[in-house]
Amino acid sequence: MEFFRIKKDIPFMSYGKVTTSISLLTFLFAVFFLATKGLNFGVDFTGGTVIEVHYSAPADINKVRQQLAGINLQDALVQNFGSSQDVLIQVPLKQNAMGAKLSEHVLDTLRRQDANVELRRVEFVGPQVGKDLVENGAMALLLVSLGIVGYLWLRFEWKFGLAAIIANLHDVVIILGCFAFFQWEFSLSVLAAVLAVLGYSVNESVVVFDRIRENFRKMRKTEVAVIIDNAITRTMSRTIITHGSTQLMVLAMLFLGGETLHFFALALTIGILFSIYSSVLVASPLLMIFGVSREDFIKPEKTEGEEVLP
Repeated sequence: MEFFRIKKDIPFMSYGKVTTSISLLTFLFAVFFLATKGLNFGVDFTGGTVIEVHYSAPADINKVRQQLAGINLQDALVQNFGSSQDVLIQVPLKQNAMGAKLSEHVLDTLRRQDANVELRRVEFVGPQVGKDLVENGAMALLLVSLGIVGYLWLRFEWKFGLAAIIANLHDVVIILGCFAFFQWEFSLSVLAAVLAVLGYSVNESVVVFDRIRENFRKMRKTEVAVIIDNAITRTMSRTIITHGSTQLMVLAMLFLGGETLHFFALALTIGILFSIYSSVLVASPLLMIFGVSREDFIKPEKTEGEEVLP
């Protein structure tokens, strides 16, 4: 389906050196922030206690934070969970000196202001569990990346697989760099968003690569840069419709989904925006740098009388 058709091809590849330079600079900045600031891991990874309480009326989050600060739990994360009456309190392990009595102490503190506060659940995440989650998350990211490279290598050619994974990892590192720079909380839901972006980004790359392969077979006497420009231009309508619809849904979660979904939706928002950029202005110029050619798909025709070497 196309809402519009661009009649003249846009010369994307003429800006290839500029866009790849910008991408490299952005990538290096993201790596720098990851190395210097690091990720602000949530309780899922660092360990700690998660307490869910229920109020009979909409809870005042700021007042809850003040009450917890009064018992030396200033670093506790307080947010609504599901509704304005349900509150999720996450206490980092470094403040969890009271162990099993922590939930009772928190509940007693909250009931001084509202005697109707109900304790819904208490969960404790040990440091070893958090360490295992970090390692398993890194392994999941590595396996997904290798799977993408293998899939594109088999479907197209190794140059396409390498270009796609560089572009996709560029998106992932940018997301992680933003979370490191702003010190946003990195939780399991954010990790899920990062893995989703990898799959989402490769989908756009496959669409463009399919059109490039088709153009190599149709436009036999055309330069490689023109073939890639035509492929990207022909898929622009589909790109705008797909990414626009997805972004609207993600923005709805970002602004209306509450604090629980906030960082999940934020990671998806950053990832979708950069996946559009990387699939067009990173992956495709990398194909040019790797020397993609028609011979990668079409074997040269043998002239009459030409001897075939054993």
